[in-house]
Amino acid sequence: MRTMTRLTLTFAAAATLATALATTLATTLAATAAIPPRPEDLKFAPLAFTPPEAKDYRHTLKDGTPVYMAPSKEFPLVTISMSFKGGSYLDPADSPGLASMTGSLMRSGGTTSLKPADLDEELDFLATRVGVQVRDTMSSATLNTLTSNLETSMDLFFDVVRNPGFDQGRLDVQKGEAIESMKQRNDSADSIIDREWSSMLYGSDHHEARQPTQASIEAITQDSLRAMHAKIFHPGNAIIAVSGDFDPSNMMARLDKAFEGWQRGSPNQDPPAPTVQVTPGVYHVAKDIPQGKVFIGLRGIKRDDPDFFPMLMMNDILGGGGFTSRIMQSVRSNEGLAYSAGSRSNANPWYPGEFRALFQSKNATVALALKLIDDEFHRIRRESVTEAELETAKNSFVETFPQNFASKEAMLGIFVSDEMTRRPDGYWQTFREKVMAVKPEDIQRVANKYLDPKKMAVMVVGNWDEIYQGNDRASMKDFFNGDVTHLPLRDPLTLEPIK
Repeated sequence: MRTMTRLTLTFAAAATLATALATTLATTLAATAAIPPRPEDLKFAPLAFTPPEAKDYRHTLKDGTPVYMAPSKEFPLVTISMSFKGGSYLDPADSPGLASMTGSLMRSGGTTSLKPADLDEELDFLATRVGVQVRDTMSSATLNTLTSNLETSMDLFFDVVRNPGFDQGRLDVQKGEAIESMKQRNDSADSIIDREWSSMLYGSDHHEARQPTQASIEAITQDSLRAMHAKIFHPGNAIIAVSGDFDPSNMMARLDKAFEGWQRGSPNQDPPAPTVQVTPGVYHVAKDIPQGKVFIGLRGIKRDDPDFFPMLMMNDILGGGGFTSRIMQSVRSNEGLAYSAGSRSNANPWYPGEFRALFQSKNATVALALKLIDDEFHRIRRESVTEAELETAKNSFVETFPQNFASKEAMLGIFVSDEMTRRPDGYWQTFREKVMAVKPEDIQRVANKYLDPKKMAVMVVGNWDEIYQGNDRASMKDFFNGDVTHLPLRDPLTLEPIK
């Protein structure tokens, strides 16, 4: 009897298994039948994404300081970021490096009530991160802390931002580290070409190109740091962003209290526009290396220029789109002359930025790679781009568009930057529409307007004898009649020409 029962159960289990396998097989076959034979035949539903609007997250403190808030219970953490208008463009002409050093010492130099070591210990005990950074045009102070430690951490954070101590011992250490770092300025072609390119494009006295020297770093004092701190870090320059695990009404009360008694100064003026004009030609800095480093370009457009979107698409097709771009295909894929080659278009909010193509190749093939890129400049000016190229460029921006808002911090960062730089309302809501509206004739028009090779400058770092000679397919005689301006290598500490 037991044997019969076992057999019955076994047959029942087998039947159930067979039914399940048949169902799975049918489902798999149906799914397989729905898969097209080639990848390009795959069809996807349009991505539905509505970008958030800044006004839905914006609040105002009692003193008028804007605050963007995006609460989230995902982690028991809070991030407070304060952005300030002002940066190294405010450095006095004889004191480059002062603003950057101010930001660094605000965090590492203690406060007026806490020595540096005591501040470090307090923050470490709370597992709290505080950072201060001064960049070219904007500065920031950031707090990241556990929600349970928010009150104490905020007290320390605002003590750092409002009352930096600029400890003399830490200042001396920072000076020494900065000077030691300067000694490596000529060690790589990257640092040399970046320095000389910026100087040629914007002028050596403009903040885009100005660099500290040993003398300017040694001249920094506690008083000069305090003066720069007062110029940048005050409510008149500030916009706040808060994300994480917090209560909005409670956070507004905390921020109002933290800002009590903080003098609201006048906002800093916009960064000045450069006054120099790019002089076309070939420029060279000697360095005995096996591969030449090359930049080719000129000044570009402002961020809010009507031609921004056609320029965006043009750059992506020409050299900004990675392996799908023309320069990459021509210089690397077809000829194998460079590991990386491409272009970038930088549109500045306050003054025209730059367009730049770049590559690095063996000295003997620098001229050939340069010729191939020059050919692409002429081609995109002479012929319309294909519909396939333009579609690829458009899709790369439209399909990755939601990534701009992938996190609460990233989203608030966009809102803060837009307000700080006065970006027109509705930009993100119409971004994809304006991308899709670009036509092949728009690409050709902006290429003819902005990419004239005769107006471009070519910056080369490498062994000139080998670079100039080139090979049997191209030499530097093919550019600007073979003329070249040899720029001196600069002393890494003084930036004076080395004789």
